[in-house]
Parts: sequence; structure tokens; C-alpha cells
Amino acid sequence: MLYFLQHYWWLLVSLLGAILVFLMFVQGGQSLLFGIAKNNDEKTLLINALGHKWELTFTTLVTFGGAIFASFPLYYSTSFGGAYWLWMAILFLFVIQAVSFEYRGKAGNLLGAKSYETFLFLNGLLGTILIGVAVGTFFTGGSFVMNKMSITNIANPVISHWTNGWHGLDAIAVPFNLLMGIVVYLAARTLGLLYVIKQIDLDYLVKKAKVQIKVTGVAFVLGFVALLAALFTMTGYSVSPENGLISPVRYKYFFNMVELIWPAIMLVTGVVLVLAGIGTALFFKGKNSFFLTGGGVVLAVWSILICAAFNNTAFFVSNIDIQQSLTLYNSSSSEFTLKVMAYASLFIPFVLGYVIFVWRSLTKTKMSNEDISLPDSHKY
Repeated sequence: MLYFLQHYWWLLVSLLGAILVFLMFVQGGQSLLFGIAKNNDEKTLLINALGHKWELTFTTLVTFGGAIFASFPLYYSTSFGGAYWLWMAILFLFVIQAVSFEYRGKAGNLLGAKSYETFLFLNGLLGTILIGVAVGTFFTGGSFVMNKMSITNIANPVISHWTNGWHGLDAIAVPFNLLMGIVVYLAARTLGLLYVIKQIDLDYLVKKAKVQIKVTGVAFVLGFVALLAALFTMTGYSVSPENGLISPVRYKYFFNMVELIWPAIMLVTGVVLVLAGIGTALFFKGKNSFFLTGGGVVLAVWSILICAAFNNTAFFVSNIDIQQSLTLYNSSSSEFTLKVMAYASLFIPFVLGYVIFVWRSLTKTKMSNEDISLPDSHKY
């Protein structure tokens, strides 16, 4: 039963991660503030179109962290507690996003609209890249050591700790992590452009978005191919089901895909949907391009995150001592906790139904300058 619950919760956690990458189209849209949006009217229209959705990204990020804390607390304490400079940088970038949406459009704001637009741009650029870097550590690990017996030490009950003073910032210098960050940024920016095409009723802004798709969309596809090539040729770490011994395996993540099969089907389906979404935006009106590409991104990211831990794989490797690496088996909560949480997770479809209902209610019609000029409209 515990084995099933551990895998069940990794499925849910990795799904939250995949949905988070999709919802970062808000951040991708913010990165357009000094790109396709040139004047104040265009920036205001873009910010207000994104403003209906920014809370979803922030809430999903917090939910992802909460789900990790509840289901795999040892990973939470090791990564969030040890690599805290990386996570604090991410948190800071999301906090300034919230502040910017709140105060950018208010009369007499302290810093001026330009400063808050810069904060939004930084969240869109650096926030997405650093999230990608953090996700990359599922495959590249970190400089930590772990000793579960330390919990009995009343003076210093710390199970794991980082062995260098960088505390997560060193992850940015790992090529695979940085590539993951760039691909996440390109995915967010591509989805942001597709959202502009779908949701904004301003012809020349939409035309500029379609021109940008030719560059950003192609760069995203090429970057994703490079990421898959790097992932499938890198060394992963296999966990022995008998004694828990961890050993390096070349092409481990490729083997996970082909041995499990269904993640590979998800990945291929996701890639096809992404290509279809970008293609319809380039050669047709692109009415459904945003959801096609978004669905493809969710499936592709979900399949990759599944392979990070399934098939007896260590998902957070200690670069100091691989035998202290984290797996589904040594980092999860108790069977009782996972079981209680599993019952609570049965309410997830109802929550998703509510989110879909609210989403559709807020995006029934495209947004125009006239909409945000109405006396009773909320303006960011």
C-alpha cells in the first residue's frame, strides 16, 4: 500500500509542476512588456489581460510546495531548507509580481508605473528561468548530506544540510539546469504570445505577437529537443528494490521512458500538440493554439517529471555521497499521512471544475481598450 501511495503522490506532485509550467504563460506575457508592447496603452491592455490569471500561477506554486512538504517532507527540508538562496530568489521575484499588479495602476503609487512594469518583466524573465533551474535539480541533484539519526539529537535535530556556502545558487551554473531554465522561459513566452493572440482584441498587437511566434516558438521547439537529448544521454541513479543501494546508470531517463512506455506516449502526444498549436498560430488564425500548446506542455513536462522518480530512480541526488540521495521510498511521509491525504485528493476534480468555470467566465470575450476604460472596470 505504501508503495502505491508514494507513486500516487509523485504523480500528483509532478502534475502540479506541469500545470505550473503551463500557467507561467502569465510570466511569459510579462516578458513582452518591453517587446511587443511599446506604448502605455498597449502595456496596460497586456497587463490587464494577464491580471485575470496571475493569482492562479502564484497559488499553484504555493500548492506545489505544500504538496511536496506533505508527501515528501525530506525533499522539502533538504531542497527548500538547504538551497534556500535559490528558493528565496524565486519567492522574491513572485512577491514583487504580486506587489506590481496591486500598485502599478494606482494613482500616486510610490515608485511609478515604469518601476512596477520592470518588476513584472523581471518576474517574467528571471522567475521562469530560476523555476526551471530548480526543476532541473530533480535530475542533477545538489551538494547535501543526510543523516536521519540526527533527528534524535536534541541540540541539533537537522537531518540534512548543504555542504557549501552557495545554498542553491550553484545550481544555476550547472549546464543542464540552465538549459531547463531557458526552455521553461521559452515555453512561458510562447504561451504568453499565444494568449495575446487568443485574448486581446487589438489587431496590431496580435500581429506583432504572430511575428514573434516565428522566433520564440521555433526557439522553444529547438530548445526542448536539445533538453531531451541532454536528458536521455545523461547518467541517472537507480535504486535497488532489495537493499536500497543506489548506483549510476547511463541513459537512465531514456530507459525509464521506454520501459514504462506510457510516459513516452504522453511525451510524444505532448510534442505533437505543441507543434500543432504553434503551427496553427503561424499558418491559421490560431483560435485554439493557446490550449493546444498548453495541453502539450502539460503532458510533456508531466512525463519528464514522472521519469525523474519512477522506475526505481533517485530523484534528488547527493553529489557528495550518492547513497544519501533521495528516493520515493526514503523521503516520503508515513503510510497513514499519505493515505489521509489521498482521501483529501478526491476533491481535486471539484476544485479543477471550479477553476475551469471561473476561467471561462473571465475569458468569454476578448479584452480591448474599451473594456478597461469602463468606469466600473478594475484596472491594473
